[in-house]
Amino acid sequence: MPSESATAGTSFCLTRTHLHDLPDAILSIIFSLVTDTRSRNSMSLVCRKWAVADRSSRTTLSLRGNVGNLDRLPSCFRSVTNLDLSFCSPWGHPLFPPDPLSEGAHLVARFLAQHFPNVTSLTFYSRHPATVQILAYYFPSLRSVKLVRFHQRITVPAGADLIPLFAHCPSLSSLDLSHFYCWTEDIPAALHDHPASALALTHLNLLILSTDGFQSQELQAIAVACPNLLHLLASCRFDPRFVDFVGDVALLSIATNCNKLRHLHLADASSLSSPRSDPDADGFSHEDARISAQALEEMFLALPDLEDLTLDVCHNVRGAGVALEVLGSKCRRLRSLKLGQFHGICRGDAPRSDGIALCRGLESLCIKNSGDLTDLGLIAIARGCPRLSKLEIHGCHGISSYGVKSMVCCLRKTLVNVAISCCKQLNAEISLQALEPIRDRVEHLHVDCVWGAPDSEDAAEKDTRDFDLNYSSEANEDHGFANGGTEYRNHGPRRSEADGPMKKKWKCSSGSESSNKAGSEFLTKTWSRLRSLSLWIAVGELLMPLAAAGLAYCPALQEMKIKVEGDCRLCAKLTMPAFGLNSLVRYPRLSKMNLDCGELTGYALSAPVGQMDISLWERSYLNGIGELELNQLDYWPPQDREMNSRSLTLPAVGLISECVTLRKLFVHGTANEHFLKMLLRIPNLRDMQLREDYYPAPENDMSTEMRVDSCLRFENELNRRANIKASVAHLYLGFKGLEEKEDFTLVSLVKLEASYVASGHRSAAEVPVLGEMQLGKLIMVHGKYFEHPDDYGLRRCSEDELFPAE
Repeated sequence: MPSESATAGTSFCLTRTHLHDLPDAILSIIFSLVTDTRSRNSMSLVCRKWAVADRSSRTTLSLRGNVGNLDRLPSCFRSVTNLDLSFCSPWGHPLFPPDPLSEGAHLVARFLAQHFPNVTSLTFYSRHPATVQILAYYFPSLRSVKLVRFHQRITVPAGADLIPLFAHCPSLSSLDLSHFYCWTEDIPAALHDHPASALALTHLNLLILSTDGFQSQELQAIAVACPNLLHLLASCRFDPRFVDFVGDVALLSIATNCNKLRHLHLADASSLSSPRSDPDADGFSHEDARISAQALEEMFLALPDLEDLTLDVCHNVRGAGVALEVLGSKCRRLRSLKLGQFHGICRGDAPRSDGIALCRGLESLCIKNSGDLTDLGLIAIARGCPRLSKLEIHGCHGISSYGVKSMVCCLRKTLVNVAISCCKQLNAEISLQALEPIRDRVEHLHVDCVWGAPDSEDAAEKDTRDFDLNYSSEANEDHGFANGGTEYRNHGPRRSEADGPMKKKWKCSSGSESSNKAGSEFLTKTWSRLRSLSLWIAVGELLMPLAAAGLAYCPALQEMKIKVEGDCRLCAKLTMPAFGLNSLVRYPRLSKMNLDCGELTGYALSAPVGQMDISLWERSYLNGIGELELNQLDYWPPQDREMNSRSLTLPAVGLISECVTLRKLFVHGTANEHFLKMLLRIPNLRDMQLREDYYPAPENDMSTEMRVDSCLRFENELNRRANIKASVAHLYLGFKGLEEKEDFTLVSLVKLEASYVASGHRSAAEVPVLGEMQLGKLIMVHGKYFEHPDDYGLRRCSEDELFPAE
């Protein structure tokens, strides 16, 4: 050990360590862990080294420009493995000419293959089999493919869209057709022609929306051709009134031939087209599905590796409790379960657990249209499935706030994602009060904006039952319940008096006592972790009562999805001029919104006397959106079903253009070109696209609403303005070594539309403010390259930060 004097006499030279001293490999790993796209883009603007690290570590890329502009095709993303071409402009139009022998088509495909040599997963819009043929030829190493098409299928032989994929991509293992409109006959035909490719498939998504679902013989043919499937998702025809409906035979064929399945998703086609339940129904359909409990038991016994199961049948499956007990005992890896129109799933009145309550490993549960599910059944499920983090309840009219509050109390430690809809005894206010025990934990929430009183007469009787959740017996302490499942102990950490006031007891009461306290006290409570909120609201209803229902304070709320549904033609004129979007200003971090009025039906051109046309309804629903500080907006315009028209109206465009903070705008419909020009008023708008992603997408391109040239002219103007601002943000990349020059032009350093002179002798007061469509003169004073950095989201940096020593 050295002496103190020797140590004191020794001088240490401390070197300054900079972030740029990290090796490139470690820096690339750090970049790859950043998932937010805007954050990645901002990081790439710091310096050249970070820009190179960003390019070399990106594995996923979505192209938005026009593929025909080959000079703008990025060539620096050589490590991309997942490439998405489905959003290329103009959206929905062929990437290549229909003629597969044309030189232009092969030239574009060759450029794509050269610029992205490592692509193994590809997504693209295909209106013609020639597109599939060309891309499959130039990307033979593809392992995963997703096809997109919302236009009607052209007249070609069965399987013509898929045969080129199987012929040119022998390594293909995943095929996603969930957004590809085709015939159900296409899939068995293509698999039959290429048996080797069918054997290699492990992921197959066939949730096709444009058909009536796969028939029994087609599902059996797919199961026989693809025995190595791990993921199978398909829309089926469970209705016994149709010929060759899906029943016991098809389910047993899937289980026998594809016994390695981990994810099985079978849904009736009607549930995909209209997922919302009928609020006036009692949970039972008119017809019973031809699915027996014995067949379900045999299917579950043959699929021991199941992790995710969805059976949304839309027709009664009675007495399913025993089969679900087999599912819980034999499929130990099951983590997600969704059941639609299943009855008898959990009684809850038996001395032991039954049905779903025995699936103890569940983390996600969705129960839809279970006619005999009661509050006791919910409590039993909560006791038996203590790991649930996601819960969805749709169309279960036998449950009340008593059962929901009991369930969430039991699952308070794990439950963060909740959705409640179409339940007669649960309106918006009652649902939010029932979720009070997890108010400080829930992150994702869906409720129906039903402001009136519950329709059921039994609600009052059930709500008068008080249950104290403060004590638990030793027998049920692990689950949190005691005394038959009506008492719950709060196992939260103890706090001292210095930590501030806190409720030490959960008093879950829905009777008169809680009703008296539910007023101002409930309104002042905060949903501290709620990040995403989804709402359903009927036509004619307003959004203003949302805060009074219990969602007044949501400081972390970032995303909101609002779906408006109904027939405007059956409604009287609006009593209020505004839907109530301006009431959402109470959420300070709200930056992303999905406003879906696509299921709103009205008159597009001329309305009869006494009726309102769509433009007036749009004005009401978008009124006040300019007061929100939104960064991204997805908007589905109302439709006229008779004309197959979904188009932006003049009031809608004018109101959207008032949202000055928008950067991304996606309209899921059409718009006139002169309306689109109004959107150029939005100063920060960087990305805007018209997407006709509904079936059938309109084919007539003679209208100005769908003309290719109209869309391209608007996007070119928008890109020109964005490129000017992006060029200014990149000016510092060319400033190194030029600070000693008095006058110089920047046209040789960056691509600008004109030359901009920077002089070191001008004062900051003489520098004009940079406008939206033009640039003035830039100034550089004493090494500070930006006099107005806030105009471009930049901070003023020193030269060492911008250009570290190499």
